[in-house]
Amino acid sequence: MRFLMELNLLDFTNSSPSPFHAVENSCNILKKAGFEELVFSEEWHLKKGGSYYTRLYGTTLFAFKTGTALDDNHTFRLAAAHTDYPCLRIKPNPEMCDKDYLKLNVSVYGGMIRPTWMDRPLSLAGRVALKSQDIFHPEMRLVDFDRPLLTIPNLAVHMNPDINKGLELNPQTELTPILGMLTENLNKEHFFLHLLAEELSVKPEDILDFDFYIYNWEKGCPLGIENEFISAPRLDNLTSVMGCLSGILNSENTNTINVISLYDNEEIGSHTKQGADSIITNVLLEKIYTSLGYAPERIYDTLLKSFMVSADVAHGLHPNYIGKCDPTNQPKLGQGVVLKINHSQRYATDVEALGIIKQLCQAYQVPYQEFVNRSDMPCGGTLGSISSSWLPAMTVDIGIALLAMHSSRELMGAADQKAINDLIAALFNA
Repeated sequence: MRFLMELNLLDFTNSSPSPFHAVENSCNILKKAGFEELVFSEEWHLKKGGSYYTRLYGTTLFAFKTGTALDDNHTFRLAAAHTDYPCLRIKPNPEMCDKDYLKLNVSVYGGMIRPTWMDRPLSLAGRVALKSQDIFHPEMRLVDFDRPLLTIPNLAVHMNPDINKGLELNPQTELTPILGMLTENLNKEHFFLHLLAEELSVKPEDILDFDFYIYNWEKGCPLGIENEFISAPRLDNLTSVMGCLSGILNSENTNTINVISLYDNEEIGSHTKQGADSIITNVLLEKIYTSLGYAPERIYDTLLKSFMVSADVAHGLHPNYIGKCDPTNQPKLGQGVVLKINHSQRYATDVEALGIIKQLCQAYQVPYQEFVNRSDMPCGGTLGSISSSWLPAMTVDIGIALLAMHSSRELMGAADQKAINDLIAALFNA
């Protein structure tokens, strides 16, 4: 498959340290490709053959293309991913000072592997609300400090001789990052607020609130004898975000409405106003239908004939823990897209959906493999089953195989990004 537009995974992950930035960067990519931005809360005037995107609350994004020759037998082709990742987030009033060490009060977001965040250069990215003339519309600014600013030091082995027997970190007392040392130039009570005001070039009193993610500042890179791996933060789930973007950019079908949904809050269950477990996608599809002149009640007739891909990462076979993998389904890094299966429907895939996706892979020469959890281990989940409970389209869960999933730095096969890009583009073009 020949792409009309190529995207670079490492450029995208390095410049997307928060869901706010992932959505902003995605919007810039879509705008550059000629997509028109729509305001979700306004009336739309769509045309057949149009390309559009709309963002929601800063961390969720939808983009869609309407076929040039839609008729009464058209269908939806949908692909979904998530923009958030497990990390630490800054609490309100975060300033803490212990024996002149300046620290920030944080909380754990999602199922992060806590020890992997120790002894690393960390930074901050997020969004700030500033005073404005309109009470109901504060001025919103994106911020990325993009420099090594914090760290969480381990306790020396001499003081904790059992550290190599396993480490359980208390999120309130042992994961508080160090920001600096108290000096006469710093305000002990408001040092973070003053730092933020300086970064924004505003007065501290103009800052109403903020939402900040602590992220691993170390950049992603190729790795391995032949650069066959990619090691980077936030591969879960920016690999799938990129797959969705690449797919919609390179879609040219005439009788489908192609939609990508990039949701926030998957790592905490998706049950938010901007998450997959909400009515928001149904509202989106109704607005599309109404604007194109179709009766809204026909949406569900069309959805029952449609197909959706839920794209999230998958567990790869770990060579040091082979016994943790299913005996006969062992996806490997670099061997293609993973089709994710669970008989308790933690993944939405069923046998007919598998038949469709396998034929699609074979027709477009996309390598694929299958994942099923060991029968004696609980299965994780993603937004596929959640989203398909709102949208009754046939659904399959797919993703790229990772090692160290939910670590501050994860590992993937370099060839797999092309595979997921190709598969989602095939979905939109077949």
